[in-house]
Amino acid sequence: MESLDLARLFGLMLDHKWLIFTITLVFAIAGTVYAVLATPIYQGDALVQVERRSSVSPLGDLANVMGEAVSTPESSTAAEVQILQSRMVLGQVVERTGIDTAVVPKRLPLVGNYVQRNNIQRPHFATTDVNLAGWMPDRIELPEFIQSSPSVPEALKGGVSVPEWLRNWFSLPDFLSARSAVWGGESLRLGRFEVADRYRGIPLVVRVLQGGYYSLTLMDDAPRLLGEGIVGELSGFEGDDIQLRIAELNAAPGAEFSLIKHKVPSAIRQLGSRLMVSEVSSGRTASTGILRLSLTGTDPAEIRRSLDAVAETFLTQNVQRQSAEAEQSLLFLEEQAPELRTQLAAAEERLNQYRVERDSVDLTSEAQAAVQQFIDLESRLSELEFEEAALAQRYTASHPSYQSLLRQKRQLQEERDRLNAKVNELPAAQQEVVRRTRDVEVTQAIYVNVLNKMQELEVARAGTVGNVRIIDSALVGEFPIEPKKRLIVVMATLLGGILAVGIVLIRGLLNRGVEAPEQLEDAGLPVYAAIPLSEEQKKLVKRIKHRRDREGSEVVSGILAEQAPADTSSEALRGLRTSLHFAMLEARNNRLMITGPSPGIGKSFVSINLAAICAQAGQRVLVVDADMRKGHLHHAFADHSAGGLSEFLGDQLSLDEVIRSSGIEGLDYVARGTAPPNPSELLMTAAFSRFLESVGERYDLVILDTPPVLAVTDATVVGAQCGTALLVARFQVNPLREMQIARRRLESGGVTVKGAILNAMERKAAASYGYGYYQYAYR
Repeated sequence: MESLDLARLFGLMLDHKWLIFTITLVFAIAGTVYAVLATPIYQGDALVQVERRSSVSPLGDLANVMGEAVSTPESSTAAEVQILQSRMVLGQVVERTGIDTAVVPKRLPLVGNYVQRNNIQRPHFATTDVNLAGWMPDRIELPEFIQSSPSVPEALKGGVSVPEWLRNWFSLPDFLSARSAVWGGESLRLGRFEVADRYRGIPLVVRVLQGGYYSLTLMDDAPRLLGEGIVGELSGFEGDDIQLRIAELNAAPGAEFSLIKHKVPSAIRQLGSRLMVSEVSSGRTASTGILRLSLTGTDPAEIRRSLDAVAETFLTQNVQRQSAEAEQSLLFLEEQAPELRTQLAAAEERLNQYRVERDSVDLTSEAQAAVQQFIDLESRLSELEFEEAALAQRYTASHPSYQSLLRQKRQLQEERDRLNAKVNELPAAQQEVVRRTRDVEVTQAIYVNVLNKMQELEVARAGTVGNVRIIDSALVGEFPIEPKKRLIVVMATLLGGILAVGIVLIRGLLNRGVEAPEQLEDAGLPVYAAIPLSEEQKKLVKRIKHRRDREGSEVVSGILAEQAPADTSSEALRGLRTSLHFAMLEARNNRLMITGPSPGIGKSFVSINLAAICAQAGQRVLVVDADMRKGHLHHAFADHSAGGLSEFLGDQLSLDEVIRSSGIEGLDYVARGTAPPNPSELLMTAAFSRFLESVGERYDLVILDTPPVLAVTDATVVGAQCGTALLVARFQVNPLREMQIARRRLESGGVTVKGAILNAMERKAAASYGYGYYQYAYR
């Protein structure tokens, strides 16, 4: 069963190969059009290197000046990536490049980008001012004879108002003549564009006028004309809240450009969304420290400018960050130097004054040694104080490096206290000289050290280059990265093919109509004939409309057995005639009811042509249109429906009056008559039974064409008085379950279904692969 299902699916695709091809072709064309019209996206990239230490590091000099506590920390590549994408860097880039200002030309619908990219010049008709406003008045007056008619409402006699949207549609010269669109070779270049914060993000439309003039319109909630300006001159609008100078305007009068000054956060987000930063991998786990900056956009020149600005801004802020520590240390020393100079002058003054008062006192060797020790201790303490000031800017007091420095400082202070105690043991004169000499020497040493460090920091600050360098400046690819035209066309074609195949397969799976006689026979319905779909019969079919049928229905307008007796359908009906001859031998009467589960399956076609073929064989045959609702059997004989079965059952006409000759020898027919309000009740009357008895005696075969079984109960009523009943199923229309339900409904009404007729068989791959199809012509 699985192999049969797969074969059927394959056959469905073969049957609908042209539908699949058409849908696939449409998708391929749509993909091609999209690929051609889509705006190309370019990508530029640049390389920067983040070194672990700067090549000429000011922090290396500070290490010599202040000790290893201020050594350069190793840089983190991940941190540098975040800095590159920060608002600090991107905000400076926006300010430097001015990408928060956008000039957007008004483009033609759909093809505007393509026109500008390919520099397609404005055609002559696009510069012609076509005014259609007068074509549509505000009110349309009705003709006099209509106004005078009493059936016309009073509200319409004064005329009909034209809706505003309709007047606007007929008043679009700019759209129809493409005057407002910007074509290839037309451009606007800004010299200056500044707006107040409240105007940021609101489009300002520049419309080109004659003679170098332009108009400016604020496109707020309610568009408002702000005024006019001259190209090349600075103009102020809205009280100088908008400053605009257009340096160059090359466009035809009527062309429009939108100027937008984006809000800075919005411009930063737009730039950040286009910027990608990634580390270049070396294939190993170790970090390379090389970052690749990629920027996408539609304008290669803007990509190059913005990407270079990002790299240069990142380099600048890195240098500033590297020199910040030297700046802070230098600021601290500059604050200490004047104070030390004052302290040195005061100490020298006190020492000289004491020597004058004591008439010069010489120091002993022990005192001189103490003074030298004081100088060393104070110098070291001074350096530790400088280091403490530097560490306080970077660490808290609980940091291990800070705690180690404090321990060193306490040890030196303890040594100084011990030295002071030792000096106190000297004679009084020597003690005073030692103290004053110590103050002078220590202060002088510290002051000199500070001056030296200031010079070293100046040199370090001047030599700062940071630990970032630009390896490759911005380079934009020659070819766009998007759209990938070949891929789009291939994917669109594949999508169209998949969609088309899916539609065909889903329709085939959902439409499980009978496709072979074997299906009906397996369900217990003998198949008396499989009638192929006739090309000649299609020519005899026409569409009519009923009052309650919007789409109408197809009706038979001729007799195939008469006009094409050698057709394969006619041959199949002859086979049905032979089969019925033996099947009706044991029937209780010569009445044959032909019905089906649903309308439009060919019941009337089978009834009429079977009757014609039986008549051609010498039988006297009567065809009765028992569908008094929508029966159309009379169309086959180019006749009308009135004066038929319904009139006979209503005692309006006699039997001879309703029986009509078909023009074929031995074949007569009875039309349905005028559609009655109660057809089922009429069929249940004794008049219908008398009608069947009478025609049964006059004719060898009486064929009754009835309404669908599943729609109304008429077929059950008629079938109860017929010796033979056949169900018609249309190829790939009526599901097997529908046929079974129709059979059970007839049997529940006492009608025995003799078998089935499979109508409109087609040579389709789905049926051929699934069940086999055998139909031959023999001429």
